[in-house]
Amino acid sequence: MLEHKKSNPLIALLGAAALLMSAPAMAATAAAPTSAAASVAAPTDTAAPAADEATTEDSSSTAAAPHAANVDFVSMFMGATVVVKLVMTLLAICSVISWVLLIMKLMDFSSLNRVTTNYLEAYRGARSIADINRISVSDEFAGNPLADMAAVATEEVQLSKQAGLSISGEHRDSVLHRAQASVAAVQAGLAKRLSGGLSFLASVGSTSPFIGLFGTVYGIMNSFISIAQSHTTNLAVVAPGIAEALMATGLGLIAAIPAVVMYNIFNTSISNYGIRSEQFVSELINSLSRQLDKGA
Repeated sequence: MLEHKKSNPLIALLGAAALLMSAPAMAATAAAPTSAAASVAAPTDTAAPAADEATTEDSSSTAAAPHAANVDFVSMFMGATVVVKLVMTLLAICSVISWVLLIMKLMDFSSLNRVTTNYLEAYRGARSIADINRISVSDEFAGNPLADMAAVATEEVQLSKQAGLSISGEHRDSVLHRAQASVAAVQAGLAKRLSGGLSFLASVGSTSPFIGLFGTVYGIMNSFISIAQSHTTNLAVVAPGIAEALMATGLGLIAAIPAVVMYNIFNTSISNYGIRSEQFVSELINSLSRQLDKGA
């Protein structure tokens, strides 16, 4: 018993020494997982700025996309070559003139038909050649083609009468013939007056597409030259030039289509008024012949 109790302190001393010797190793083992965790976390921290940079680049590219797509007529016109600019300017001027002619001709035909209707009502109420002349030369119907026709025809009859000719006898036919010649002269002037501006509309309608096509060909030619000079086939290099070139063709169609439509409308209006004037001439000559037969 005594020997056992004496040996206990020795065993305790040996155990303490073993613990002191194993403490550094245990500390190193405990630190190893911490270092590994730190090494795993480090790439994550390093990758975070890269992800931020990628997000920034994506946001900047997204923000730049609307700016790149913001292409309008003015920007394409300002970026076009001198020849294409001249073509587009010429087509724009022709289009504006065509619309001005449209407004003027519409107003002219509206006024012409209204005054003509009023004149025919007054003319059909006349009872003699003198009444027809008085109505035709009045300020109310001044400048109306039908009133001018009736005025020159009745003036011819009055001039023949003042010359002492037998207008209701042997000179009746010659008086009517001279009256018809005077009316024909007014009709010729009427045709010239009503057809004013139609030649311009016809020219714009027939040539504008080809003028625009010339601008397109020239612009696309410059785009291919840019490809050769830049040594690249990137579409972004040639797309602006091609868009500007195609805009010239678009302007040519914008100028041509309304001009053709206007030409057809006014040509029909002129034909309709021509038929109306022909009917009036027949009515006028019949009225003069009847008045001459009555001995007016």
